[in-house]
Amino acid sequence: MYNNEKCNTKNECATGKEHIKGIKCDVKNCVYHDCDTHCTANMIAVGNNNKTEAACDTFKERK
Repeated sequence: MYNNEKCNTKNECATGKEHIKGIKCDVKNCVYHDCDTHCTANMIAVGNNNKTEAACDTFKERK
């Protein structure tokens, strides 16, 4: 859901989309971030970016 206190414009948020239950996300520059703490992607993929850290392969940068 769009939260005007956390984002300046609706274009900055993944508005009107359901979030993935049980998945918390704080990556505010991702197109799937809902401007709160949720991910709105249809699914997520997690991989290893350097064999020691997990990384969200679903991430797409908001431009």
